[in-house]
Amino acid sequence: RHVSMASRRLLSRVVPRHAFSTSSGGSASPLRLLVVDGYAKQGREDLKSGGASVASDLYTSMLQRLSPVSTDISVIFPADEEFEFPDDLPSYHGVAWTGSSLTIHKNEDRVHRQIQLARDIFSMGIPQFGSCWALQVAVVAAGGVCAKNPRGREMAISRKISLTAEGRGHPMFQGKSSVFDAFTSHDDEATHVSLGGVILAGNSHSSCQAVCVNHGKGSFWAVQYHPEYDLHEVARLTDVRTPMLIEQGFFRGPEDAASYVETLEALHREPDRKDLRWMVGVDDDVMNERVRCAEVRNWLESQALPYRIAQELG
Repeated sequence: RHVSMASRRLLSRVVPRHAFSTSSGGSASPLRLLVVDGYAKQGREDLKSGGASVASDLYTSMLQRLSPVSTDISVIFPADEEFEFPDDLPSYHGVAWTGSSLTIHKNEDRVHRQIQLARDIFSMGIPQFGSCWALQVAVVAAGGVCAKNPRGREMAISRKISLTAEGRGHPMFQGKSSVFDAFTSHDDEATHVSLGGVILAGNSHSSCQAVCVNHGKGSFWAVQYHPEYDLHEVARLTDVRTPMLIEQGFFRGPEDAASYVETLEALHREPDRKDLRWMVGVDDDVMNERVRCAEVRNWLESQALPYRIAQELG
């Protein structure tokens, strides 16, 4: 039966960790998703200080909008010192990873915990998906390598991402153009993908913009860009990181950065303005949520939902 978008939002909700919940969408059990917020506490505070959303809030909202069935979502923060590995991982039908301001190749406990968490989930066979930091976690957890990108940071909009031959035939990109733009912010990249990993997309800045990592019993679909972002979030992130972006040569000074931020905000408020679309250089690749979030929707429909059905059938 067709379920409207409004009904999907009503059917979906967020529940606290370890809370008992029942489906509000009929007799079928809800789709249980776990969101892994990769940011440390200070990173989350930095985002909030500039008016940006906490990464897990963005992911939760996106998954609620895109899920075609009743959905329960829990959130964990493995970068926090007090984090304990959840004992109910096997109860989830999918795990979605956010971005992070951490560095995957730094020798830090808060990094190691997340790599180990991904390995544990791989071993259980639970489908995983994620953005940016998530791609790096997926690659390293399966034995690959990430490093600082010698071309520096890719910021705001990743241009001309092209699907590889494998990507054009992969279900993650069903309904997606073979070349597209996407919201982004990163300065690390995957340099070596281990056996079981397949690069699905790349561009002139990073040869690995999307990957499917098959490892252990599980599969991790990940993109280096951010389908969960919109223009407002990119504007706020730019504002938060303005000093760093000036230092890296993206802006000549605070006034230039403020002007760019305001242009993004104006286009977010009036998305049909042709002049602003032309100035920023964007089209439906990033402005149309159905196009921008196709990878997430495809993961829900071809990975998380079939996994739930398989678990229910025993």
